[in-house]
Amino acid sequence: MITSKLPNVGTTIFTVMSQLAAETGAINLSQGFPDFDGPDALREALCRRVMDGNNQYAPMAGLPALREQVAAKIARCYGRQVGVDSEITITPGATHAIFCAIQAVVRAGDEVIVFDPCYDSYAPSVELASGRCVHVQLKDGDFAIDWEKLSAALSPRTRMIVINTPHNPSGALITREELDRLAALIRDRDIYVLSDEVYEHLVFDGLQHASVLAHDELYQRAFVVSSFGKTYHVTGWKTGYLVAPPALTAEARKVHQFVAFCGVTPLQWALADFMAAHPEHVDELPAFYQAKRDYFCDRLEASRFTFTRASGTYFQLVDYSRIRPDLNDVDMSLWMTREHGVASIPISVFYQNPPEGQRLIRLCFPKREETLRQAAEKLCAI
Repeated sequence: MITSKLPNVGTTIFTVMSQLAAETGAINLSQGFPDFDGPDALREALCRRVMDGNNQYAPMAGLPALREQVAAKIARCYGRQVGVDSEITITPGATHAIFCAIQAVVRAGDEVIVFDPCYDSYAPSVELASGRCVHVQLKDGDFAIDWEKLSAALSPRTRMIVINTPHNPSGALITREELDRLAALIRDRDIYVLSDEVYEHLVFDGLQHASVLAHDELYQRAFVVSSFGKTYHVTGWKTGYLVAPPALTAEARKVHQFVAFCGVTPLQWALADFMAAHPEHVDELPAFYQAKRDYFCDRLEASRFTFTRASGTYFQLVDYSRIRPDLNDVDMSLWMTREHGVASIPISVFYQNPPEGQRLIRLCFPKREETLRQAAEKLCAI
């Protein structure tokens, strides 16, 4: 008999809802991926690199050319000079980077604080490191950090705090002032920070992303994770990166080299080529995705859903209390997919203990206008 190391983990809701959307022919606004391709120049660079023979192992830390482009972007966006060889690691996906960071420093019996609702890979990664997740619920409504709850959750066993900004699933942002407050709270404690910033360039309405990379004090004890897939509309390329001070990078690489060893070589070359030729791409992303958010939300104004427009990411939360308050969010998502042809994600799956009476679902808007128009029409008809 097998004794599971993850006894409470099954198939993710993202897989379940995407499969149901495929089976029913529903418009899939559940799993977070675009229904359009990345830039032509990026895909052409991949074809060129494959045909030119760049198909063998990359260095364990990632291609130097790509790490150089990441370092240049960090310097331009956040004013930090990071070591190309000692502080940047290219990984096969951001989830891989998160896993390696947690395995690198979390020990048996350690506690890791996560903020609910949170991305579903954090807790299993902690459990596999023989640590324990301590769930601190974000404030209802604006999904801001509840500092009283965070302070109460700290203990001598606290080893790491995981933050996520822009926040999946809510789209909320952590401010620079909140990063300052976090730094003050843990200043005299042996606590690391894991900052999940995969949506770093998807920030709207003139707001700014407050990165741990731009915070001198926090960065010294931090792992920062980002995603090429989210930034360049190629989520299926499963390529991300991890940035940390040299000592933390060395520990994370010890794990990385025995999980995947390296990322996919031609993908790394294509990304390096595209980033060198088109540094403006990341500057154009906020307006690009805000236009999609607004196109979708403008059409949802005629619906019975209520919502506050997301400040970041490519997810929009909507409240369905005026439509089917009798259904919990899982049943609502299933009902909408089967009966109304639009697949979503229930927010309760991001919580250890979902708030009673919450009636929120997550819709993904990085889609073609035609997809968003059709989805909005169906949602307005409910």
